Amino acid sequence: MEVFRNFDILDSALERVPLKVALAAKENGKWTTYSTEQYKDIVTNLSYGLIKLGIRPGDKVATITNNRPEWNFVNYAVAQVGGIICPVYPTISEADYKYIFNDAGIRFVFLSDTDLLGKIQAIKGEVSSLEQVFTFNQIPGQSHWSEILNTGRSNPEEEELKKRKSSIQHTDLATIIYTSGTTGKPKGVMLSHQNLVSNAISSQPLLPVSYGDRALSFLPLCHVFERTLLNIYTYAGISIYYAESLDTIGDNIREVKPHIFTAVPRLIEKVYDKIIAGGGQKSGLIKRLFFWAVKKAQSFEVGQSKGIGDLVAEKLVYSKIKASLGGEVRAIVSGSAALQIRLAKFFWGIGIPVLEGYGLTETSPIVSVNTLLPKGTKFGTIGKLLEGVQVRIAQDGEILVKGPNVMMGYYNNDEATNTAISEGWFHTGDIGEFDGPYLKITDRKKEMFKTSGGKYVAPQPIENTMKESQFIEQIMVIGEGMKHPAALIVPAFEYVKAWAKAQGISVSSNSELIKNEALLKAIGKEVVRLNEQFGKVEQIKKFELLEQEWSIEGGELTPTLKLKRKVIKEKYTHLYTKIYGV
Repeated sequence: MEVFRNFDILDSALERVPLKVALAAKENGKWTTYSTEQYKDIVTNLSYGLIKLGIRPGDKVATITNNRPEWNFVNYAVAQVGGIICPVYPTISEADYKYIFNDAGIRFVFLSDTDLLGKIQAIKGEVSSLEQVFTFNQIPGQSHWSEILNTGRSNPEEEELKKRKSSIQHTDLATIIYTSGTTGKPKGVMLSHQNLVSNAISSQPLLPVSYGDRALSFLPLCHVFERTLLNIYTYAGISIYYAESLDTIGDNIREVKPHIFTAVPRLIEKVYDKIIAGGGQKSGLIKRLFFWAVKKAQSFEVGQSKGIGDLVAEKLVYSKIKASLGGEVRAIVSGSAALQIRLAKFFWGIGIPVLEGYGLTETSPIVSVNTLLPKGTKFGTIGKLLEGVQVRIAQDGEILVKGPNVMMGYYNNDEATNTAISEGWFHTGDIGEFDGPYLKITDRKKEMFKTSGGKYVAPQPIENTMKESQFIEQIMVIGEGMKHPAALIVPAFEYVKAWAKAQGISVSSNSELIKNEALLKAIGKEVVRLNEQFGKVEQIKKFELLEQEWSIEGGELTPTLKLKRKVIKEKYTHLYTKIYGV
């Protein structure tokens, strides 16, 4: 069958690649599974129930939830009755919920738990369009999503559903996704059925998985990256297992033994750090062998032939690392931010390729990606362009994108739409270049700054390089209008504490640790060493250490873990003043 609307993906999967386990989630210690047939049956009956509830084509329905099969059911059911799904991050503030709900005109909302229910109840009186809230968890006194499902089973609206599905065009609006943004109010990105479907179908052949394989999902479904991967999995007949939580990912990976999963560089860094920390606890010959193998992996190059040393490292070290990640991972797909080359080489070297890609919510999202195809990957780049997607580099270096994946525009915001899209080309705000057929990002246009000497500084490449140090967990380069660049640094406390213990340094807290002269000297040496990769005007001359890691909850990171530079600068004004004396 032809697939040109988002819900066609599920219909096509049932026809071509039905599974005994299409979706799975762990509830009360046991996996609850749904076959493709059950999946489709629930979506159909939920659609009947939504029609009976009174949802009209064009109505906006919000979802705020952890990753779970119910999200999939609502996603496709709302789409095929003509509704518009608005997935919203569970971690944003009540003020943001209020703004988004009013801007979109949300009529119904599906949410997971008591905490989220409290947030929405607090703003419900200030959102005139909001009629009813349904929960995925059973909460006393609240309407449960299964009520709509049961209504649909008792009142099948077959003709009406058929009529609605046939009237939906591929160019129609399918979803509004509000970008978290590092500044200003969230913008509602309008994506059509064509945007979502074209991106999924073009990407699917590039993943090293096939019918019947398993995927683990834990990145937020409110973000188009994970949502697109779920469309790909469904279309290709890949079983989707949802991790219980971010805290249980390790256990769930070993249990599910996935062939593929997605991750952001921050998580990949943490996995790497845990692996290195584990090796550091070994002793004698085993420890030396471990770090020899790590060093060997970090020198990996795509296409290199394997020697006897690789076979030894595989048998004695790499196989054990892979077993800790389930033992069957063929690839990890990475997005959202730049991946350090040393991490990419390490994971490729041990036999778990990390396929780094690039995209934005506004491009549905995938623009380019590294693959396992011949000449499909080049470290330090974000891969080759997706089929059907065009990219050109503007005179100022900005990456411009055109194709069936480019958004319809920003909801209720013509001014922002006209600024972002010119003659069909979407202005990404990223600075980049081509390295042969491979696309490469060098910085964010809005994040570049000028020193008082008039020299431009691109902070991202400096930050990514500095994070290659085991001492540095997070960093933000500062210095706009100042004589030289400087940095705010969050040490990698887990590593630093182990280092301090080995040095015979006794400290009782992070605040005490960041004042320790030996640590300041050690990090200073790392900064000097890594500074050598940059021109004199780009080099960090001073830095200050912070005692607390930046987080979404703390307000320093967006839900996609990007730095909120303005927030961080304002929060640490005293350190900025200390560095520059202003």
